[in-house]
Amino acid sequence: MAKTFYLYLLASGPCGYLCVGVTNDIARRVAEHKSGMVPGYTAERGIDQLVWYEAHQYIDQAILREKRIKRWLREWKFALVEKDNPRWLDLYGEVRASAEPGSAAPTGPDVI
Repeated sequence: MAKTFYLYLLASGPCGYLCVGVTNDIARRVAEHKSGMVPGYTAERGIDQLVWYEAHQYIDQAILREKRIKRWLREWKFALVEKDNPRWLDLYGEVRASAEPGSAAPTGPDVI
């Protein structure tokens, strides 16, 4: 079975602080942010709401897109979220419901 890699945007709330990341298990990674297992910038600012994500077949594609989005202006990132998620809803429930059993449980540092 082919692995899927996810590029994601977390936010502290509508038009709040943002964080861009890549993972191979989005449900687990967001659960780690929500539980406070990821110290630093995101934990200090309460950035734990999944507001946008996209799937990639290849890790290099996901990382390249992540690097591009990190260079974007803040307003461009807001527009990206608002195109697919205009109410800035937390999409964690959506990805958790579609995740493999047990994958949403935080287990330790993410290797990706």
